[in-house]
Amino acid sequence: MAYVGATAGRLAGRRIVITGASSGIGRATAQLFIAKGAIPILLDLNGAGLAETIGDAEGLSFEVDITDENAVQDVVDQVAEKLGGLDGVVNAAGIMLLGPTADFGFDEWRKTIDVNLTGTFNVAKCCIPFLIKETGSTVVNVSSGAGLLPNAPAQVAYAAAKGGVISLTRALAADLAPEVRVNCVCPGLVDTPMAERFRANVVNYALKRMAEPSEIANAILFLTSKESSYITGSILAVDGGRTFH
Repeated sequence: MAYVGATAGRLAGRRIVITGASSGIGRATAQLFIAKGAIPILLDLNGAGLAETIGDAEGLSFEVDITDENAVQDVVDQVAEKLGGLDGVVNAAGIMLLGPTADFGFDEWRKTIDVNLTGTFNVAKCCIPFLIKETGSTVVNVSSGAGLLPNAPAQVAYAAAKGGVISLTRALAADLAPEVRVNCVCPGLVDTPMAERFRANVVNYALKRMAEPSEIANAILFLTSKESSYITGSILAVDGGRTFH
């Protein structure tokens, strides 16, 4: 864990919790936010990955299970006390467990829902008491194109969980307005190890390629920044034209 004072930039001094920050979209978002002057609070089960993400930059990092209510609350309380509050959340943590519905085990179903949906709710809920005290605070959830258009086989749990994230976003936006803006990005295939097996599927994308993690991070930056100050409850497809949503 390391912390240094904030630097100037588009997110200067904003204290933002980012989950799933050890790799992929979460890591790209954390590094972009650091470059824009935010004070990131990084959460992930992979402590070594968090250390690689943050390097010698300013911020805090915690090895924590986002489905553990007490553990997340302890971290959030500790961070809010140390930094004097919180300004934002990016829920980027997620897993993808696949299998035909008839063969898909209940343990796999529960884990998929727990991490993707309940974990997203848990982190947001723990942060809300601090977010509502600040001006311009934000929550950005990461869902998936599978939540918008669940048209691929063997993804029933993943699609259900990510669809839940979309509805959760809209419900939170209604519940927390006007103090907190809550929005969601829905990536298509992103060039990360998790998506490697689906690389051939980009034939169905208008742009005919996977996204780079940085492209999703830029969308998250927009929804976190003042430029999106009149946007809440939106579901932004960042999917290369997979859904034309």
